[in-house]
Amino acid sequence: MDLPNRYEIANLIRQHAAACDLVIVGGGDGTVNAAARGLIDTRLPLGILPLGTANDLARTLHLPADPAAAAAVIVAGHLRSIDLGEANGVPYFNVAHVGLTTELAHRLTRESKKRWGRLGYAIAAWRIVRRARPFTATVHHDGRDETFRTLQVSVGNGVFYGGGLRVAEGALPDDGRLDVFSLEAGHWWELIALLPHLKRGTHGRKATVRAFRTTEVMLTTRRPRDVDADGERITRTPAQFRVLPAAVRVFAPPPPPVET
Repeated sequence: MDLPNRYEIANLIRQHAAACDLVIVGGGDGTVNAAARGLIDTRLPLGILPLGTANDLARTLHLPADPAAAAAVIVAGHLRSIDLGEANGVPYFNVAHVGLTTELAHRLTRESKKRWGRLGYAIAAWRIVRRARPFTATVHHDGRDETFRTLQVSVGNGVFYGGGLRVAEGALPDDGRLDVFSLEAGHWWELIALLPHLKRGTHGRKATVRAFRTTEVMLTTRRPRDVDADGERITRTPAQFRVLPAAVRVFAPPPPPVET
């Protein structure tokens, strides 16, 4: 039997919802993203077998990388309610981007991911960073407008993206907030210097990064730009982002205690 096209996954979930108790998705972040609308509409719980390249949602939820161990988590039956982000009505789990990471997602073909794995991300990212050019963006949030030159604007819902980079310090998939940041470095070497902070989530402390938390934000650009989320192109600017609190239930281990 042929596997369904990713755009058909949500419809399959809706069509078979009455006969199912749960949905299990085997794949990466893009495949899980394709199920999001069907999960919202049916309220069926989600089990994840992390079979993709980055598996950032699985990392956020502390799911084991081994598929058999991930299946055992589903069998254990512990459910966690998590938020979703939404861009122009399209839901996503991890992070939505406009700029550098969007270009990276477009350059990474299915074949290159399969051949190079995470190394493919690094190779493509290096090529894009070397020729990066800023663009003008305006964000409206919490009653105010901000206009700036940027290389990338990201609107995060989860914890990880890009194979292990962190959205922000203290970001959680169930905190009812979006973590927004803009990379405003003027030179490619400044972006390279930011990499350790992006891995730790401390980039919001740097002078070349604009960062804030909110529940809704409007992003406009001088010309329409692609919006990428969970590794897939989902819409274009202007884009209205909002958080959908506790939108999906997912099988996951209990979250570790928060350090105080």
